[in-house]
Amino acid sequence: MSQLTHINSTGEAHMVDISAKAETSREARAEAFVEMKPETLAMIIEGRHHKGDVFATARIAGIQAAKRTWELIPLCHPLQLTKVEIQLEAQTEYNRVRIESCCRLTGRTGVEMEALTAASVAALTIYDMCKAVQKDMVIGPVRLLEKIGGKLGHFKVEQ
Repeated sequence: MSQLTHINSTGEAHMVDISAKAETSREARAEAFVEMKPETLAMIIEGRHHKGDVFATARIAGIQAAKRTWELIPLCHPLQLTKVEIQLEAQTEYNRVRIESCCRLTGRTGVEMEALTAASVAALTIYDMCKAVQKDMVIGPVRLLEKIGGKLGHFKVEQ
C-alpha cells in the first residue's frame, strides 16, 4: 500500500508539492445515487416539481461544485478544469436517480476529488429540491468509477 501523501514525516497534514510533476492529460469519472419513492421520481421525470427542472438544477450544482472543490476539501489544489460533465439518469426499475460526473484537465494533479464532489453535490441538490415531498430519500453509494492519467496510470472499477 502507498504512503499517505497528505501527511508529512512528522505526521502533520500538508498540501502536496506538485511543482516538479509533469503536466499530463487527466480525467476522472464518479457516480452517486439518490433512492426515492416511485411517486417522487415520477414527479421529477414528468417535470411536475414546483421548484422547476430538478435535473437541470442538479447538473449546474454539480458543475459548480467541481470548480470549487479546492475551497471545500482541505489540501486540494485549485485546478483549471477543461471539462465538467454531469449526466443524470432516472432508473425507474430501482426507484432512483443515477448521477455520473466526468472531469478533465491537463495538469499536475488528478481530478478524482472534483468528480466525486460533483456527483455528491448533484445528489445533495436533488435531495434539497425534493425534501418537501420526501424526507427519507437515500443518497449513496458514491464512488470513483475511473481515473486516467498521472504516474499511477489507469484505474477503473470492475463492474
